[in-house]
Amino acid sequence: MTPVISRMTDAEAVGGLIAETFHTDSITRWLIPHAEDRLPMQRRFFTMYAEHALEHGDVYGIHEGGELAGVAVWFTAPFPEIPGEQESVASFAGDNADRYRLLGELMEKIHPHEPHHYLAFIALERSRTGRGLGTLLLEEHHRLLDAEDTPAFLEASSEASRRLYLRHGYVDMPELLRLPDGPVMYPMWRAPQPAETG
Repeated sequence: MTPVISRMTDAEAVGGLIAETFHTDSITRWLIPHAEDRLPMQRRFFTMYAEHALEHGDVYGIHEGGELAGVAVWFTAPFPEIPGEQESVASFAGDNADRYRLLGELMEKIHPHEPHHYLAFIALERSRTGRGLGTLLLEEHHRLLDAEDTPAFLEASSEASRRLYLRHGYVDMPELLRLPDGPVMYPMWRAPQPAETG
């Protein structure tokens, strides 16, 4: 069954899938120490960002058999902050809001200033990993970036995702993002790739 990629308009579906994918990863465990809080808080957080990306970027979904199998959330940088973001996070994150704020500050410090597209999140349903769907999602937007001679930036949240991005033309940036007493993130940059000839 051939996967189909289309633009998404349902921020809640996008945010829910990202939360399901990442609510047990090392970044979420650092953000939200209590396991029972992770999924509902991250669902609110990722949905908030997906809504913002619908206005200031591109949100893709990849479907198999009519079911949503994965998503990618891109922003066109520079993009405005989410209005009232800190207040919104405080409303659902409670005692964890300071960790969200600190993560945002650390990410902002290393974010490039030149124009680019920013891959904020890419996520696949857990049962559909290892089948090339992430590659299809990346390639969908990379074709646009290459045609427009536009670079891309992201922060890989694990060594495994870093290796995937290296295969797609990303290179490591000089400075890692180190969370206090927590995991490391890998800022990466992709220059636009020339079209193959011959």
